[in-house]
Amino acid sequence: MSTNEKGTPQSRTYTVNDIAAILGIGRTTAYKLANSGAFKTIRIGNMIRISRKSFEDWLKMEEIIKE
Repeated sequence: MSTNEKGTPQSRTYTVNDIAAILGIGRTTAYKLANSGAFKTIRIGNMIRISRKSFEDWLKMEEIIKE
């Protein structure tokens, strides 16, 4: 696990709430997106964790397509 400038650990995953906030969308839409297979997810019980790298790669591709 890497650390940020403050020396605190930086997670390798996002939560659904994280991607909802990043994208400015609602939780329901974020869950649909996470379950769409657009990027790698990990299920831990009822929780969904999204691979940070996979999500950021997907986001970059979406930005390129919009340009």
